[in-house]
Amino acid sequence: MPLTPKADLIEIFSSIQGEGILVGCRQIFLRFCGCNLSCRYCDTNFEKTDKCLIESIPGSGELDTLNNPLSLAQVETLLDSWNSELPSAHHSISITGGEPLLQADLLLSWLPTLRKALPIHLETNGTLPAQLGKVIQHLDWVSMDIKLHSQTGERTEWDLHRQFLEIANQTDCYVKLVVGENTPDLEMQLAADLVATVSKYIPIVLQPVTMDGRIQVSTRRLLQMQAIIAEEIPSVRVIPQTHRFMGLL
Repeated sequence: MPLTPKADLIEIFSSIQGEGILVGCRQIFLRFCGCNLSCRYCDTNFEKTDKCLIESIPGSGELDTLNNPLSLAQVETLLDSWNSELPSAHHSISITGGEPLLQADLLLSWLPTLRKALPIHLETNGTLPAQLGKVIQHLDWVSMDIKLHSQTGERTEWDLHRQFLEIANQTDCYVKLVVGENTPDLEMQLAADLVATVSKYIPIVLQPVTMDGRIQVSTRRLLQMQAIIAEEIPSVRVIPQTHRFMGLL
């Protein structure tokens, strides 16, 4: 029987989901290292480290470490312990990064076991459709970014995003757009068109850029962008990074 692969993780912690449709839900976050993009607004450290940070008590902020790479058995033991200490406290597991789908083969072997503990929520930049296809059957939610050139500084991979969303739509999914004051109407229209070609019932979340605890987009501009998307997508919401205001990870 083949050995289950080990993972290089940055941190494992318990907190409140601060973004997207599941905002306000308490999750156990597994942050994977590595990313295939370099978005200029990114404030997440996803470089590989020798140690994985672990909360010694879930939600306490008190940190311990485990040596990387971690085995599935180590993570499973931790999850079982936290679920025993806080039964029913956690809504789901958030698989995040970086870009966790860079480790799709590992996730394929891990997710069936992790899903026995809690439902699985994947946070992804939406550019790796083939990798998503490997694991989609083990996911309960997909939070997919459409990476807009105006904010990332990189080319928007519209065709890859469309392919990705077609697969993500096999489970509960939504699209997240990080937007700024300078985000053009054309990007809003292209994003709405893309989602509508897959399904007009996929929710879109507009997430205004936040710096130093302040939203960097005017309410007027957010309402203008919301109106453009709402012409094609009935469920469009404006949700900032609420964990920034709560002082959470």
